Formats: sequence, structure tokens, C-alpha cells
Amino acid sequence: MNKLVTVMIALLVASVSGAALAQDKSKAASASADIGGKVAMCIGCHGIPRYQTNFPEVYKVPMISGQNEKYIASALNAYKKGERKHPSMRGIAQSLSDQDIAEIAAYYAASGKDVANSKANDKVPDAPAKVAELIQKGACLSCHGEGFRKPIDPSYPKVAGQYPDYLTAALKAYKVDHEYFGRTNAIMAGVAKQFSNTEIKQIAEYISSIGGDLKTVREPRFR
Repeated sequence: MNKLVTVMIALLVASVSGAALAQDKSKAASASADIGGKVAMCIGCHGIPRYQTNFPEVYKVPMISGQNEKYIASALNAYKKGERKHPSMRGIAQSLSDQDIAEIAAYYAASGKDVANSKANDKVPDAPAKVAELIQKGACLSCHGEGFRKPIDPSYPKVAGQYPDYLTAALKAYKVDHEYFGRTNAIMAGVAKQFSNTEIKQIAEYISSIGGDLKTVREPRFR
């Protein structure tokens, strides 16, 4: 009798455990499908290495895998509120709920962590003397941190290794407040307006030469 009870208990435990495991897998699959649907709008640009936009000028869309989660959320909210005016990004951001933004930000922050060959620990190259003066003038490292890799606040972006043409376009955007493009962050506007477009390009080219966490994780297929 005791053996029979023991067997029945074991079968019951196995059944319950199996059901729990199946439920966990189902939840994981559902969560994966859910985030897959949410990032479907993103991968057409951010999932293609070196993909280029052509508005308001031609430049490569930024690498966002490995970026700070809070920064991605902050950027999407800035597009949603109209503080950043790129039409495509505004249209996408305005379609997202706060929960959507949080989940997309978490997804891209994590999506670069399993990719090998990170350059975040590479030696930071010395800046040319003129560029070093510009960086000091703009107090860039006081926010973006050592080697432009370690922002002092996670709502600020890592920029080391980012595409130089994107960095140039982004910095120039802080100098204008056009109806269809431009950015209105007061701190960055104050910094960017100190520099000519030529100086901005020089700063961007140096920052892009520094190894960092940012990358584009190629999607195996469109969702």
C-alpha cells in the first residue's frame, strides 16, 4: 500500500511539474512573440548593418544593440513628445505605449550582450590635439564618461564606436529646431551650438574610432 501511494504521489508531482514547465514555456514563447511584434517596426532599419537613411541628409541609422536601456527609452519618449522631430521615428514612437517603450528598450539593451568580440575594453586612442581641445571645450566626457563608453547617468547614451555620419547628423540636429527635424534638448543644444559643422564632424570621427559596446545585431529574418 505504501509503495502504491508513493508511486501515485510521484506521478502527481511529475504531472504538476510537467504542466508548470509547459506553462512557463508557453509564457516565454508568448513573451518572445510579443516583443517580436513590437520590434518589427525597428528591425527594418536597426537590424540591417550600415543601413542608411536619406532624411534630412544621408547617414547610417545608429547602432542601438548594447545601448543603455534608459537612454533608448528616453530617446523614444523624446520622439513621442516631439522633442526630436525626425518624422519616421516620431510616427513610430507615437504608436507605442509606455510599456511598449520599456520592453523595446530592454530588448535592445540586452540584444548585444551575447555577441562576441566586444571592443569595449580596447585601448582608447588619443584624440588629435585639435579634437582634444574641442572635447574639453564641450565638456563631453563629463556626461558621456571615460572613453565615451561610461555615461555618468544611464539615461545618457554610450557613443563610442557609433557611426560618424550619424553622430554628425545628431549633433547638428541640436543646432536647429525645424518643423521636420531637429532636437530640443537644452544641454546638448548649448554644447553643439559652440561648434561649427566642420568641428562637429571632427569630433564625431574621433568618437567613432573608439571601440565600444554598440553594434547592429542582424535579424535572421523579418518578423
